[in-house]
Amino acid sequence: MDEVTGNLSGLKSSEIKSLERLYRRRVAPTEVVSSELAAQLATESATLHRQVGVLIDRRGSIAHVIVGDASKIVLPDVGRMRGGQGRFRGLRLVHTHLRGEALTKDDLTDLALLRLDAVAAITVDAAGHPQKLYVAVLDPTGARELPSEPATAPRTNFAELIAGLEADQARQSKAMVRSGELGKDRALCVHVQIGKKRDADARVAELRELCRTAGVKVLDVIVQRRPEADPKFLVGRGKLDEILVTAMQLGADVVIFDPDLSPGQARAISEATELRVIDRTMLILDIFAQHATSRDGKLQVELAQLRYALPRLIEKNTMMSRLTAGPGGKAGIGGRGPGETKLEINRRRARERVHLLAKRLEDLAGDRRLRRQRRTERDIPILAICGYTNAGKSTLLNALTDGNAVAADKLFATLDPISRRLRFPEEREVIITDTVGFIRDLPAELARAFAATLEEMADADLLIHVVDASDADRDQHIRAVNAILADLGLADKPRILVWNKADQLEDTDADALAREGFVVSALDRATFGPLLLAIERALWSVGHVAPVARSAHN
Repeated sequence: MDEVTGNLSGLKSSEIKSLERLYRRRVAPTEVVSSELAAQLATESATLHRQVGVLIDRRGSIAHVIVGDASKIVLPDVGRMRGGQGRFRGLRLVHTHLRGEALTKDDLTDLALLRLDAVAAITVDAAGHPQKLYVAVLDPTGARELPSEPATAPRTNFAELIAGLEADQARQSKAMVRSGELGKDRALCVHVQIGKKRDADARVAELRELCRTAGVKVLDVIVQRRPEADPKFLVGRGKLDEILVTAMQLGADVVIFDPDLSPGQARAISEATELRVIDRTMLILDIFAQHATSRDGKLQVELAQLRYALPRLIEKNTMMSRLTAGPGGKAGIGGRGPGETKLEINRRRARERVHLLAKRLEDLAGDRRLRRQRRTERDIPILAICGYTNAGKSTLLNALTDGNAVAADKLFATLDPISRRLRFPEEREVIITDTVGFIRDLPAELARAFAATLEEMADADLLIHVVDASDADRDQHIRAVNAILADLGLADKPRILVWNKADQLEDTDADALAREGFVVSALDRATFGPLLLAIERALWSVGHVAPVARSAHN
């Protein structure tokens, strides 16, 4: 027996049986709703003084009957989307409005979030007669409302309309294939500025750059200012609905939040949409995963991803599905347990993987300690290049040592530490190490993924702090790096400040910066003289290592 769903409180069994008779109605494929069904919906709605709705499939059969209150209905779980790029769900919502109103914001939100074929509202007069029919559909630009029609004699050819809309979506998909955009994640970014912070422009620019580095196409960025974060949704339920509708209208398949979401917020937002939902840290970890090349680096990144994702796992989250999937995508041997849900299995397997990775990394850490001990025994000074991501550290390393470290105009192009020899006059040598770039508001899981880099900096005799002098946000970058070094217990480590990208500065600006550090261009070795002299003095003026001169110390 088909069941009526929704708000059934106060309904008599005879009224529920009357509503169940709606399931016997059928609608022709060419109709949004038949005049007979519209009349019955209006009668039932007026009798109950509630909104009544039906979900109709493409064959014209009624799949769900829903009862609401006088102002709204709540839709049931309608299952997963139909497959295929640009496809709609194959269901249309037809429901009553008792106050003569046209389609509401909630109607259009349901249309976009669920990708329904259409949403329609029938106005009902006091006598229970259907009056006007309001219909909205989705086209490539978003929700589109059609002209109102008489509910008793609708004129729209529904089958033809939907076929045309899905054809438009298919043409758009083909255009994306030709442009190389299909297969590339399409994101709506959301930056929430909490409290009195005033760095929204810099944060948004950085978020865009992170997306570019990750290979994500940014469709739009929404910025919201709040005195404090909403504990459940970060942005508040109403704003979240607006964000998700905008994402659907733009054709986004992922929504990226900055700042990071708490586990509870991540679960609540994910449950409100079928779009993928990630935050800034997950985006950075994805970049790390793309750039890790060494065995150590790959294990560090996977461990950081698992630790971050574990408290955020929800039932429909497929992030860890590979941990439990066997042949054909089914749970494999060891992927089943008495009384365990898939979510519990995912969490258990993730915890087991975390333990295994941590053990492997302990062994690799021992190998690194042995290598550093050998370098110490040879009494070769160690320099570590540090700084904000994309400041030009790898380019500087290559220029100083004739090296071939990967240098790219991307964030976190270097993940694994790279060491090279640098020879000074009088046959003196140093080991110079390039390290992963820092970023503001570095979360704990990202700091753990920096383990090899942090060890190199802790063992270094001198830090070379490289700053992109051409970046308008350079002062904030310096503060972020200094704060991270302090958190790591490296605030007192001898340090030289290097202003890079001098070729992009005005002469007056370069002269002012030279009073605080050394101005160089990693693309022009002729600018390295004063810097190399300062390094030599710092390392050999007093024994092996000497404090850095005041003018060069940040």
